[in-house]
Amino acid sequence: MQANSLAASVEVPCATLHLCAVPRPPRSLVVAAFAAVYLVWGSTYLAMRIALEAMPPFAVGAVRFLAAGIPLYLVLRLRGAARPTPREWRSATIVGTLLFLGGNGGVLWSELYAPSGVVALLVGMVPLWLMLIGWWRGVAVPRALDFFGVALGLAGVALLVHPDGGRGAGGVNLVGAGIMVVSTLAWSVGTFVARAAPMPAVPLLGGAMEMVTGGAALALAAQLHGEWATIAWTSIPASAWWSLAYLAVFGSLVAFTAYRWLLGVTTSAMVGTYAFVNPIVAVALGSWFAAEPFGRRELAAMLVIVGAVALLTRPGARAVPAEPAE
Repeated sequence: MQANSLAASVEVPCATLHLCAVPRPPRSLVVAAFAAVYLVWGSTYLAMRIALEAMPPFAVGAVRFLAAGIPLYLVLRLRGAARPTPREWRSATIVGTLLFLGGNGGVLWSELYAPSGVVALLVGMVPLWLMLIGWWRGVAVPRALDFFGVALGLAGVALLVHPDGGRGAGGVNLVGAGIMVVSTLAWSVGTFVARAAPMPAVPLLGGAMEMVTGGAALALAAQLHGEWATIAWTSIPASAWWSLAYLAVFGSLVAFTAYRWLLGVTTSAMVGTYAFVNPIVAVALGSWFAAEPFGRRELAAMLVIVGAVALLTRPGARAVPAEPAE
């Protein structure tokens, strides 16, 4: 659950991205953009794991999103973007809190209890929540295959959870699983709220505002949780600082820009493939570089969850509307 949520919150006119005059961009550029979305977002789970070795979860999220959102907001304002209205700030605060405190904050917290690859797999629950919320709101009526995708996804999640709440290979602590259920629900609710929320005409400005307000909400949560007082700033290793920088620059800015650009030059179904490629990247990196457990249970769960997400993001699926509801 990384900066892709910002993409769902705003509509980008083609003129903003300079796409009107270039209907068919170079194939190499498209491939590079997909590589950024697939690899960067998939790798953020391992980066969060490294950062968490030196800082508590809410503090990690606060530093990440404030470091990305504040400079982006200032640059856009200096380049002529109109001052946001109080109503737009209110929308950004609601959406940013749901997406980044409830969504990303939950992901960070859950990584204290589960391997990063397993957490990435559990993020696959987002399309399941989107289907149910969309059905409840009357946006899209699911088909039989969509219901099958939901059942398949829940079965994959169940495979990751040991009945005894253990954390051995093939299982995830029940606390971590519970946090992820709430986190993915908050992320999904935030996505739906964002689609109707009034935001600035400059799309990236709305994204920057969401990162700023979401980062502020994470900073407040860190304060209330007593996290800031526990951080030994002078003892934070270079690896943690590099991870935070990677999350802010590449996870919250580069991949997000690539994602928004792809939405203007290819289909929503194609761009949506990140949802089942990211977990594979996260599981592989966690296993290779962090020695996280990866057994037959993880493999089976990965295949099941990826299959479920593929069903729910397939072209023509009614479970997850590709465009914002009017």
